[in-house]
Amino acid sequence: MRKNVLVFGSIAGIIVSTFMFVSMLLFSKDVSGAGSMLVGYAAMLVAFSFVFVGIKNFRDKYNDGLITFGKGFKIGILISLIASTFYVITWIFELKFVLSDFMENYSSNMLKQVQVSGLSQIEIDKQIAEIERNKEMYKNPLFLILITYMEIFPVGLLVTLVSALILKKKVKQQTQTI
Repeated sequence: MRKNVLVFGSIAGIIVSTFMFVSMLLFSKDVSGAGSMLVGYAAMLVAFSFVFVGIKNFRDKYNDGLITFGKGFKIGILISLIASTFYVITWIFELKFVLSDFMENYSSNMLKQVQVSGLSQIEIDKQIAEIERNKEMYKNPLFLILITYMEIFPVGLLVTLVSALILKKKVKQQTQTI
C-alpha cells in the first residue's frame, strides 16, 4: 500500500504544483485572481483524479479486486495529503522566491475594491481592518501553511469520499446448499 500511495500521491502533487506554479506566473498581473483560480481548481481536479486511480490500482493489482470503503478512504486520504503537501511547499517557495510582493499586491487590490464598493464607512472600516489582519497573519508561517492546506485539501477529501464509495467492493458471501 505504501508504494501505491507514494507513487500516486507524488504524481498528483507534481501535477497540481506544476499547474499552480505556472498559472501564478502567467496570471500574476491579474489582480482579481479569477484566471488563476479557475486554472488552479481545474488542476486540483485533474491531479486528484489520481486518488481514484490509486485506489483502483490497489484494489485490482494488490488486493484481489476487493476493497472496503475504509481501506479505499485511507489510501485516498494519504494520496490527497501527499499531493496537498506538494502544493503547500510549492506555494511557500513561490511566495518566498518568485512572487514576494504577492500579499502586498493582493491586499492593495482588496483595499481598492472595498473603497469603491459603496458600503457604509463603518462596513468599509471593518473590511479594511480584516484585510490588514489577514495580511499580518499571512506573515506567520503556521497560518500560511494551514490556510494553504485549506485551499486544496477539502477538494482531495471530497474526491477521496466519492472514489472510496464508487470503488468499494466486498467479497460476496456464498450460501451453502445441502
